[in-house]
Amino acid sequence: MVNYFSYAFKNLRKRGLRSWLTLLGIFIGIMAVISLITLGSGLKAAVNSQFGVSSTQAITIQAGGVGFGMPGSAVVNPLTKQDAEAIGRLGVVELVTSRNLESLLIEYNDKVIVGSIISMDKDSTDGMYETMDLEVESGRLLKPGDTGKIIVGSNYADETKNGFEKEIVVGKKILIEGEKFTIIGIMESKGSFLLDNIILMYDYDLEELVELGGDVDIIGVKVKRKDLMEKAKEDIEKLLRERRGVKKGEEDFEVSTPDAILDQVNSIINSVQIFIIIIASISIVVGAIGIINTMATSVLERRKEIGIMKAIGAKNRHIFFQFLVESGLLGLVGGIFGVVAGTVIGYVGTLGINSFVGANTTPSINVLLIFFTLLGSFLVGAIAGIIPAMRAARQNPVEALRG
Repeated sequence: MVNYFSYAFKNLRKRGLRSWLTLLGIFIGIMAVISLITLGSGLKAAVNSQFGVSSTQAITIQAGGVGFGMPGSAVVNPLTKQDAEAIGRLGVVELVTSRNLESLLIEYNDKVIVGSIISMDKDSTDGMYETMDLEVESGRLLKPGDTGKIIVGSNYADETKNGFEKEIVVGKKILIEGEKFTIIGIMESKGSFLLDNIILMYDYDLEELVELGGDVDIIGVKVKRKDLMEKAKEDIEKLLRERRGVKKGEEDFEVSTPDAILDQVNSIINSVQIFIIIIASISIVVGAIGIINTMATSVLERRKEIGIMKAIGAKNRHIFFQFLVESGLLGLVGGIFGVVAGTVIGYVGTLGINSFVGANTTPSINVLLIFFTLLGSFLVGAIAGIIPAMRAARQNPVEALRG
């Protein structure tokens, strides 16, 4: 077998440019497949990190929207604080928090941006921190009784990300809709574009800026135990259907569990990834056809060589395996270059995705994927070379020497 590979490698080098052009199709196909799978995995990890809630016992409830905008905006029948209180009385629920989300004008360093403000219920402060898994990197969290004070996401402390071109630190004052607020805490980075760019304040402060009434945009629920998630979801849906006067299947609200949301997102990403990989695999088929053509031509060009090998004792199986290994080596070499290029593209692309969405996921190199891809590229080349190899093995030594 070592001799087969050694002789095949010498023949590929001898053909030079033709060999490179032949493996180009395999190279492009493998590069596309590896890079797309790596990018898909990176995208999935980055998107999953954007949910930013580590607790798997949290349920999110919001009214069904009728337009674009922040959660809970532009809804016909918004949720209310009374809904949150009713949900809190369910036996499977440990705690409930209600919050509003608003997009407001924020001014600092003579720069104005539109930022996301999330309100906190003064009566469920600890629950809010727990369900959103929030901690501060500097300063402190809000406490009941704090007025005119806020905590901000980690990106506000970075002058390259906050839009103000100046670092924000604890103790600084910023204007929100023209009103002064003191920053008392900066949250730890969550690797989430959403949570790293929010501002938290109490609902009574937000009420001074915009009219909230009794409506809430989102209700967060922590379930007593993880195994009660599905029951809690069903109980909440039943309760809200009764309170809102809607039938099953006609709900004007959404009750979402983290697992269900992630499964849906991952399913969409996987479907898109599979479709693109199928399209990219066409290049591998084209490469296989190129190998068939090259090896068939090689058989014709090397008739005398085949005749000499048979004349000195080579059997049909020796000729067959020689051409089979040679075609497999074409696929393998193309696969090696494709894996290297695809891995580099996928790695750099994942870093780009992280930078774009503000995630902190680490790009990964899948060793098993690389191994099976290289094995597959060798097999594709070998399978493509079966017919030319059989034709070479059937050559009559006398006729081959005459040719």
